Amino acid sequence: MLLHPKELSQNGRSFTEEDIGETRLFPQFRMDLRKFSEKEYNRFVTVNTVRDWSQLSWKQVGRPYEVRAQSNERRSWEQEQNREMDPHTAWTFFNKAFHEWFVKDVPSELDHSKKQFIKSLGSLKPAEIKHALGDVVRIQLWNYVHRIQDGIWDPRGKRALFEGLSLHKPKILFLGAAEGYEAMQLAAIYPRAHIVMVDYDEYCKTTRFAEFPGYYPFLGENPATGQPKVVYKDELNVDYIVDDIRNLDFGKDFDVVLSVGLLEHFPDAYKPEVCDWHRKFLKSGGYAILTTPRNQIRSRLYYKIMADVMNHTYRELMTVEQMGLYLYENGFDIKRHGYIKVHNGIVCQPR
Repeated sequence: MLLHPKELSQNGRSFTEEDIGETRLFPQFRMDLRKFSEKEYNRFVTVNTVRDWSQLSWKQVGRPYEVRAQSNERRSWEQEQNREMDPHTAWTFFNKAFHEWFVKDVPSELDHSKKQFIKSLGSLKPAEIKHALGDVVRIQLWNYVHRIQDGIWDPRGKRALFEGLSLHKPKILFLGAAEGYEAMQLAAIYPRAHIVMVDYDEYCKTTRFAEFPGYYPFLGENPATGQPKVVYKDELNVDYIVDDIRNLDFGKDFDVVLSVGLLEHFPDAYKPEVCDWHRKFLKSGGYAILTTPRNQIRSRLYYKIMADVMNHTYRELMTVEQMGLYLYENGFDIKRHGYIKVHNGIVCQPR
């Protein structure tokens, strides 16, 4: 069923516990209140493939795949400035480009891009035809990856990675939070959580998080009954800090330190520091939870076709074994690891 936001109730809370088990399609995204059946689980979630991390070596797992295609925006900026784009500027460009795709009315954009392509054929200009065809391919790919497959948010897969941890009213620190999706899903699973989101691009707080749809339903838990519950953004306890992670002055205050798509943006020389960011703010017994994009053929194709949207920064694609080895060698014990549709996921604790 395709729903438009204007069809929702004024308070935005149009889904209740009666809708658990359902999935519906919106113009911008898919909502999914389903759980995996036993039959489905192993088709979409693969966990704990490594028995002993101490026996794994880089010779066995190989090195991550570096995405070398760059966005036109980055190349143009560097030509104009006559220098390499700095990381802060790169993230600013990326966040705006990415958010513009999240808010698209995809069915309308699909229709428009096809009409523009047909119109371009009449021009008999190869450059114009190529540009119009590229628009069709990108919106079709975005539609499949984000709306049909729901691979970017992947609520069922993320819940499978997050569930079953020993957490009670957890305090969650989300590093490089962007729109904050995963921390909100985590907080829905573990009621009465307090989320502190951190990103050094103010646009992430004022636009990406602020404009995250309040009518999006998270599948969580009712703290009074322990039964499944539909949870909304405005029911969650969230603070958002705009700052560089390196400037944070927290102590070991958090039960969970979370990052999504952070580790793969740093070359090997900086990965120990990134790992330490996940350690230094954890309470004793706390969990570091990380995800990164998977190294698979379709992911490589995605980052090539969507280069103008995605590739403003250094980026790697990893296997879960590569990701886990970075963490193991930097002082973490891997408690749970696996891969879902397009992401690797690891839950670990400092040794």
